[in-house]
Amino acid sequence: MNRIDLEGRVAVVTGGAQGIGLAISERFLASGAKIVMWDVDKAKLDETLAAFAKTQPGRVSGQVVELTDDASVAAATAQTLAGAGRIDILVNNAGITGGNGTTWELDPAVWRRTVEVNLIGPYLTCRHVVPVMRKAAGGKGYGRIVNIASVAGKEGNPNASHYSASKAGLIALTKSLGKELATQGILVNAIAPAVAKTAMFAQMKQEHIDYMLGKIPMGRFVEVREIAAMAAWLASEDCSFSTGAVFDITGGRSTY
Repeated sequence: MNRIDLEGRVAVVTGGAQGIGLAISERFLASGAKIVMWDVDKAKLDETLAAFAKTQPGRVSGQVVELTDDASVAAATAQTLAGAGRIDILVNNAGITGGNGTTWELDPAVWRRTVEVNLIGPYLTCRHVVPVMRKAAGGKGYGRIVNIASVAGKEGNPNASHYSASKAGLIALTKSLGKELATQGILVNAIAPAVAKTAMFAQMKQEHIDYMLGKIPMGRFVEVREIAAMAAWLASEDCSFSTGAVFDITGGRSTY
C-alpha cells in the first residue's frame, strides 16, 4: 500500500462505521489523518469506535447524525469543531440503495427517502462544512470534499431509478460546488464506483446483482480498499488541479 500523506488532517466520514466508509477511514488513518465518523446507526458506530479505541487510541471519534436533518448536521459540525478544532476533509459516503423495482412500482416514500439520504444529506453536510473550510487560514485554507457517487448516476441502472437519480444528482452537485470553490483552496470531486460487496447487497435482488456484475469487463466487483485508495488521493495535496470531476472505478464498465 502506498502511503498518501494526510498527516495532521481531520476528516469527517459520513457512514464511516461500516462498508466503504470504514475502508476509507482505515486508509485515511494509515495516511496520518484523524477521523470523525458521522453515522445514523448508533449501535454500529459504538462498536466501530470501541474497536478503534484499542488499535488507534485518540485518533477516531464519532457522532450519531441524521444526515437528512439540517439541525442534526449543524450540531454535528459544531461538535466536531469543538472536539477536533478543524475540518480539512469531508467524505460524503453514507447512502442507501432503497431496494429494487421498476419506476412505476417503487413506493413514493422509498423514492423520497433514497434521494433524501443520497443527495439531500451531502447537500446539508456541504452547507455546514464548506463555511468552516472557507474560514481556515483567512479564506485560503485547505479543503477536500469527496463524494461517493456511483456508475448508476452516469448510466442509469434499470430497476433502480431512485438510486440512479440520486447519484446523478450528487454528481451534478459535485460539478457545481467544485466550480463555486475553485479559487478558494477547496477541491470537490466524486468517485463513481461499480458495485462493491457491502451490507447494501442485502437491499438488492439477486438478478440486479447479477446484472451489475455482467456489465463489468474485469468480471469482478470493486473492493472497498480500492475505493478507499482513490478517496485518499483525492483528499490529499497531491490532488491539486482536479475539481468538479468524476473519477471512474468500474473495472472498465464506464470509460468516460
